[in-house]
Amino acid sequence: MNDYVAPQQLLNNKVILITGAGDGIGAEAAKTYAKYGATCILLGRTVSKLESVYDDIVNAGGAEPAIVPLDLKGATPSHYQQMAQTIIEQFGRLDGVLHNASVLGHLSAFKDIDAQEWQDVMHTNVNGMVFMTQALIPALEKAEKASVIFTTSSVGRKGRAFWGTYAVSKFATEGVMQTLADEYQNKSLRFNCINPGGTRTNMRAQAFPAENPNTLKTPADIMPMYLYLMGDDSSDVNGQSLDCQPKR
Repeated sequence: MNDYVAPQQLLNNKVILITGAGDGIGAEAAKTYAKYGATCILLGRTVSKLESVYDDIVNAGGAEPAIVPLDLKGATPSHYQQMAQTIIEQFGRLDGVLHNASVLGHLSAFKDIDAQEWQDVMHTNVNGMVFMTQALIPALEKAEKASVIFTTSSVGRKGRAFWGTYAVSKFATEGVMQTLADEYQNKSLRFNCINPGGTRTNMRAQAFPAENPNTLKTPADIMPMYLYLMGDDSSDVNGQSLDCQPKR
């Protein structure tokens, strides 16, 4: 579906929450979803970055987004419950979620993983994602059709040396997606994973500092898959883990 061409009205009147919406893939996804008709809820740590994405969307003629400044590292289940209640009050429902926010941690030998960093990465990449999804399910169930996309990685399918913390968090992400997809089989709410592959982002540069970023696809290049899984053209796709850049 990497050559998917979305109809212009694909996301008309849909309300979609994007985490990590301030830059990289999250910012590009928000702007792309807005271009195809969605009202976006931009969630991220840095208000100035969210405001920049907000301005880009409005200046391009998109629906006015909502901004939710929230750091997943410090957020608690009650924060997510309050956010979900506000979404229901303001929008009546939620049609989609893109769980894009993640932190990498340091690459190190497994025996050298710092205990606090392990806790921090798991809290952001796993606990925050789980508690947020739990809180948002009632809003998602109010939509006629809803799609939740989790962000995975090739190291979340096959472990890789020195990637222990991040890899384990992505194995957990795959498990969360599969569990929910099975629970909601044949319902109006569905769950899938996207593996963006090597993409020109700050996290990629952190992991591969010697790599030439110009050899990588940009976030805009991989948006067809993000559109496909969020829109109703994929309404029968559930429990899948799809690659934006499948290996040839």
